Amino acid sequence: MILKPVNGKERKKEFLDVVRFLYKDDENWICPLDNDIEDIFDTKKNPFFLHGKCTRWILSNNEGKVIGRIAAFINEKKAYQYDVPTGGVGLFECINDQTAANMLFDEARAWLEAQGMKAMDGPINFGENDSFWGLLVEGFTKPSYGMNYNFQYYLNLFNNYGFKKTYEQITNHLQVRKPFPERFTKIATWVSNKPGYTFEHFSKKNANKYVSDLMEIYNDAWKDFENFVPIKKETLLESFKKMEMIMDEKLIWFAYLNGEPASFVVIIPDANQMIKDFNGKLGLVEKLKFVYRRWVGVSRMRAIVMGTKQIYQKHGLESALFIKLKEYVLPLNQYDELELSWVGDFNDKMLAIHEATGATFGKRHLTMRKTFD
Repeated sequence: MILKPVNGKERKKEFLDVVRFLYKDDENWICPLDNDIEDIFDTKKNPFFLHGKCTRWILSNNEGKVIGRIAAFINEKKAYQYDVPTGGVGLFECINDQTAANMLFDEARAWLEAQGMKAMDGPINFGENDSFWGLLVEGFTKPSYGMNYNFQYYLNLFNNYGFKKTYEQITNHLQVRKPFPERFTKIATWVSNKPGYTFEHFSKKNANKYVSDLMEIYNDAWKDFENFVPIKKETLLESFKKMEMIMDEKLIWFAYLNGEPASFVVIIPDANQMIKDFNGKLGLVEKLKFVYRRWVGVSRMRAIVMGTKQIYQKHGLESALFIKLKEYVLPLNQYDELELSWVGDFNDKMLAIHEATGATFGKRHLTMRKTFD
């Protein structure tokens, strides 16, 4: 077997094409858009290059067929917040062969060690954790847009190399047409009617304001979590720019108390239902299909992220936001399911909110770590 760095047009194509070879017979797999993958490695499009670096490889068998791939990266803002300097690996794909997987892991490890790293997390992304993050170990159904999907045998490949679980990522599913539990609805109604509380949905015309509000809430809500790095406005603006093609302003809601940003939820239509037969391509024909399917509508939404300032986390604001969302969604008679993805098993408060809505278990991913000897 032969490892090659991805450093030219042909190898970039091979890096993208290997998934089409591996998953060609998997009915649940939906090919990510090639553009989304390549944007990760584009220094002009990925703001993480401002404080990090990455590289990637492909693995071929003796006949020249590409049978695996991996990327390695360092986020300088997070690498040194752990017990030991820690980089990352991701976009891992491989045939069911431990020797092949070990070659990929070894190459990534060697590069990371040369950069001073003492451990590597994976599979993660050189970007925010709302996409291409975690190893799927339970819930092998059709993935929503940005959610990692992989073969079941990948867990063995990671375990056998010495990766250990650091945390679980839980995704729950909410049936949109099913009424919320009575207690949930009572709390939401009570909060909505309290003086000083107001609720607004996102507006592209005032995007700068809402992005600032989201940043303020998010950085307060998550500040006490281990290894948290505050999110920057330019990162959020880039994320909203990427969402613009599929965004529905009335699926993104904010709660305010006396004008102060207090809570938010960001939900998008599931683009995977629009691109499911594109095989990763986005040419003219696919763009026309995408526009049509966006107009017709899809049946599933994905909640990318939620947050509430710590001082307001027991005020029931999340319940009110879900009610506002449902008031808009139900008359559309379009959506059947809301995927609440993903929440770390360390986040008891958010998991409790999922449970309160009546959501049921959907998927489990793992974020894993290999500490170098």
